[in-house]
Amino acid sequence: MILAVFLALVVIFVILPIVGVALWWLITTAIVGVVIGGLGRLIVPGRNPIGFWATVACGLIGSLVGGAIGHAIGGKFVTVLLEIGVAAGAVAVWSATHRTPIGRSRTAIGRRF
Repeated sequence: MILAVFLALVVIFVILPIVGVALWWLITTAIVGVVIGGLGRLIVPGRNPIGFWATVACGLIGSLVGGAIGHAIGGKFVTVLLEIGVAAGAVAVWSATHRTPIGRSRTAIGRRF
C-alpha cells in the first residue's frame, strides 16, 4: 500500500511536470518557428515559392541553430538576430533548391501541348 502511494506521488510530482514542461517547450518552439520563419521569409528578396510548412521548418531550423549560437555568444538581441538570419538563410536555400524552371509548370495528367 505504501509503495502504491509512493508511486502515485512520484507520478504526480515528478513525471507529470516533466511531461508538461516538454509539451510547453514543444508548443512554444512551434510558435517561435512560425514567427521566425515568417520574418526570415520577409528578409529574403524576390519570390519564395515555398509553402507554409516549409516556412515553419525553416523557422524551426533558424530558432534552434541561431538560438544555440546566440546563447553561446550571449545576449538576447544577438540571439534573435541570429535566429532570423539563420531562418532567412534556410528560406533562401529551400527556395533555390525547390524552384521550378521558367516554362515548366505543373499540368494536368494526360494533357499535352
